[in-house]
Amino acid sequence: MSTHRDFPSQRESLGLDRKITRRDFLNGAAIAVAGVGAIGMDGVLANETGVHPADAQDAPGYYPPLRRGLRGSHPGSFEAAHALRDGQRPGAALDSGEHYDLIVVGAGISGLSAAHFFRERTGSSSRVLLLDNHDDFGGHAKRNEFELDGHTALMNGGTLLIDSPRPYAPIAANLIKTLGIEVEALARKIERPDFYESLGLQAGVFFDRETFGADKLLVGVGSRPWAQWLADAPLSATARADIVRIETGEIDCLPGLSSEDKKARLSRISYRDFLSDIVKVDPAVLAYYQQRTQGEWSVGIDGVSALDCWGIGLPGFTGMRLAPGATARMGYTAAGYAETGGSPKLHFPDGNATIARLLVRALIPAAVPGQSAEDVVSARVDYAALDRPSNPVRLRLNSSVVQAQNIVRRSGAKAVRVTYLRDGRPVNVHGRHCVLACYNMMIPYLVPELPAAQREALHSLVKEPLVYTSVALRNWQAFSRLGVSRITAPGGYHNSMYLNQHVNLDGYRSPTSPDAAILVHMTRTPCAAGLPYLEQNRLGRAELLATSFATFERNIREQLGRTLGAGGFDPAADITGITVNRWPHGYAREYNPLFDAEVAESLRPHVIGRRRFGNIAIANSDAGAAAYTDSAINQAHRAVEELLTG
Repeated sequence: MSTHRDFPSQRESLGLDRKITRRDFLNGAAIAVAGVGAIGMDGVLANETGVHPADAQDAPGYYPPLRRGLRGSHPGSFEAAHALRDGQRPGAALDSGEHYDLIVVGAGISGLSAAHFFRERTGSSSRVLLLDNHDDFGGHAKRNEFELDGHTALMNGGTLLIDSPRPYAPIAANLIKTLGIEVEALARKIERPDFYESLGLQAGVFFDRETFGADKLLVGVGSRPWAQWLADAPLSATARADIVRIETGEIDCLPGLSSEDKKARLSRISYRDFLSDIVKVDPAVLAYYQQRTQGEWSVGIDGVSALDCWGIGLPGFTGMRLAPGATARMGYTAAGYAETGGSPKLHFPDGNATIARLLVRALIPAAVPGQSAEDVVSARVDYAALDRPSNPVRLRLNSSVVQAQNIVRRSGAKAVRVTYLRDGRPVNVHGRHCVLACYNMMIPYLVPELPAAQREALHSLVKEPLVYTSVALRNWQAFSRLGVSRITAPGGYHNSMYLNQHVNLDGYRSPTSPDAAILVHMTRTPCAAGLPYLEQNRLGRAELLATSFATFERNIREQLGRTLGAGGFDPAADITGITVNRWPHGYAREYNPLFDAEVAESLRPHVIGRRRFGNIAIANSDAGAAAYTDSAINQAHRAVEELLTG
C-alpha cells in the first residue's frame, strides 16, 4: 500500500480530512517521531490538561482503554528507555522514603503474576509496589475500548487469547483457575466461532496490484475446491496449478529418506526454499505464501524452517508421510503444536486484558469492581485506587524505571534500590526484593553491574515487532455483501483483517446485524525478507518507531477501501475511529533452528539471562523464550521462588 504524499482529492476520498476519534493524550505524528530520544531523563511531559503523567492516573476521568491514535508502546512510554540506552544516566535522585517487601518492574501479566505469587507465599500483609512505564497496566495485554452507537465495543490491543502450543502446566493453569476462569467451560458458554459462517460469510484473500498485477478479492478460501477458487485469481495457470499441488498434492518431495532424515533436512531450510527449490513452484506462488508465517513469528517464510511450518500445519507435506511429533531442531511454537495440538483456547472480548484486570482485582480489590471472570469485562477500573498509600499493593503508572541496584542497609540486611522517573525526575524507592518483569533486553541498562555473559545474553533477546490495529466502522454491510468475514492480504500493508470475534458474556453483547457498528482487527508485521530474522526484527522495530499515525491511517483507509470497495465500502464515511497498537518490542524471541546455535537448554540466552542477581530476579515471557501468557506466568513464579528460596 502507498505511503506517498496525499493530494486533496485523495484525502477527501479516503476521509483523511475528516475528524474521527483518533488523537488524544500524547498522540499524533509529531510527538511519535520527535519523541525518540528527544524526551530524556530531565524531560517533563504533560497532557493537554496540564496534569503530569505521573499524577495522571489519580485525575478524574483517567481511563486509558478509551484512548485512540498510537497505543501499544505509546509516545511517552519509551523515550526514557531510549535515553538510557543511548548513554544518558539519571542524575541525583530524590529519596521517596518508601520501603516495600517487593518492587516489581513491569505491570504486565508477568509482573502482576509475580506480585500475586509473592503475596501468596508471604501473606496478605506484605507490601508490594508495581512500577510501569505505560499509561495503563497489562503490558502486551492491552484493552481497546470504544463506544459505538451507545454500546461498548472491545478489542484486544495485544495478547489475543488464552492459547499456547502446549496445555498449561500446573502453575499457570492453577492461577487461571484461581482467577475464576474455567477455560473450556467458559469458551463453550461465551464464544460463537461459527457466527459469521452461519450468516454465509467466509474467509477471503485480497490480491493487490502491486504484488500480483491486479486488485482482486477472492472469497471462499478453504471452503471451495482449490482449482475452482483460484480460477479468477490474478495468477498464471502455472502458479494456480502449483498452489493446488501444494494444498492437495500427495507427492513425496524427498523420496528415499526416512521420516527422521526428512525432518532433519527440513529443519535446515526455510519454507520459502522448500517451496522454491524442492517443490519447485512459480515465483508468484512464493509471494502468495510469503506472509503466511508472520502472524506467528513476525517474519516471512524466508525466516522460518520448513519443519517448523510443517509443525504449525502449513501445506505441502502431506505426501512426505512425516511421523507425528517434534524434534530437537524445532522452535517452541511448532514443537508444542506438533507434540500436543496446543492448549484449550478462550478469547475474551478484550483478549487477555481480562486476565490482567482479574489479577489487579485480586491485588487491589477497590480498583476493579465485581466478583467474577465474566463481570470484569464490563467493569470500569478506578485508576485512582491503584496507588493509594493505604494499599498493601500499589500500582504506579507512567513511571519509567532507569536503575535497579543491590544494596546493603546499615543493619547489614541485603535490599534493592530502584530508581524511576516521576515527571522526568529520578526518584528512589527501596525494597527487600525486586522482580524485573520488563523487556529483558533493557535489563543490562537497568542493572549494569550484571556479569558480562549475562548482559550479552540479555542483549540478544530481541523481540518481534508487530501492529494490532482496531478500526471502528459504522456498519459491516460491505463485508456482508461480499460474503466475507476475514481476509488475508499476502502483499498488503496489513497482513490480515477480520470482523470482531463474536463473544457474549455478562452485559457485553456482540453485534448481530450488518447494519450495526462494529470493530475490525488488522495485523501488520514489518520485516525485511532475506535477512537473518533478528536483523529483520530490528529493522521492523525501527520502522514502527519512525512511522507516524498519519501514515498508518492513510494505509488503513486505502487498504480497507481497495479490499472492500466492491461491497460499497466508503473509507471516508464508514470509518469512525482508529487505534493503532504499535509494538516495536512485541513477541518474545524463541529458538529458531535456521539461525540459532544448537546448544543445550542451559546455554541458551534466555536461560543465562534470567539468572538471579542478588535480590533481583528476572521474569517476563522473554525469560521463557515463548511469547505466551502461560510462559509469562510461569516465569513470574520461578522468579519469586528464586528470591524466597535462593
